[in-house]
Amino acid sequence: MESTSPQSASAPAFDLAIVTDVGTERPGNEDSKGHLIEHDNTPVFVVADGVGGYEGGEVASAMAVETTLNAFRESPPAWGTSKRLHRALQQANIEIHNRALTVPELRRMATTCTAVAINVDEGMLYAAHVGDCRLYLLRNRRIEQISRDHTVVGERVRMGMISAARGREHPDRSALSRSLGRDLIASIDRITTPLQHNDRLLLCSDGLWSVLEDRDLERLAREGPAEDACRRLIEEANRRGTADNLTAAVFVMHAAGASMARRRGWRERLLELFKRAD
Repeated sequence: MESTSPQSASAPAFDLAIVTDVGTERPGNEDSKGHLIEHDNTPVFVVADGVGGYEGGEVASAMAVETTLNAFRESPPAWGTSKRLHRALQQANIEIHNRALTVPELRRMATTCTAVAINVDEGMLYAAHVGDCRLYLLRNRRIEQISRDHTVVGERVRMGMISAARGREHPDRSALSRSLGRDLIASIDRITTPLQHNDRLLLCSDGLWSVLEDRDLERLAREGPAEDACRRLIEEANRRGTADNLTAAVFVMHAAGASMARRRGWRERLLELFKRAD
């Protein structure tokens, strides 16, 4: 388990925890996780899920997390957070691909990977995403999936060929259409969205969301410290008998963010002008 908040004498600006578990049926854990905090105001956290049934899934997911965090840490801040994350995942993809080519026992290894960085001062979320780990935004007792599932079934759901409910039960629901390691260049989604005070993020592997519906995820993650929310999610999924490894990362935005404060300031000034006009 990983849990962190900024070191400050005042109230912490955020709360972050990540928990992974082998689940109820697997002998080993092919999920990997990790995080870093840059300049006390930019937490970065990563979840990867090695492709099950293939040799090296555990190796691939661990490489994805380690390489992504190291590449992000070493990249120039002038690139901007979104570009740094994207380049970091591409670097992870290249290293996994090259390892698979040179080690026969690992020739089919691959992994999903989702990396999230929060600029707390600006109140902005940046993410880079490949595969079927899911990134959710929890706000005002509602939950929204802000990542796309890179699966054959997920694409059919987006095209309206099958319903989301049917997709959850489809026998090929875990067949990936994108992953890290299979090709020299990976197709990576970039996600950017503003955050508000008290927003929560949930980043989880399919071992969690495949057995807990969105309303359950929201209910279990909406309150309390991030670590407690992670524990509740993992325990409930295991209670329901998840057949896969499972990982949950919960981020809680305590700070309002400088950009949101600026937006509020503009609104206040506009209201002041309207009042004067009246």
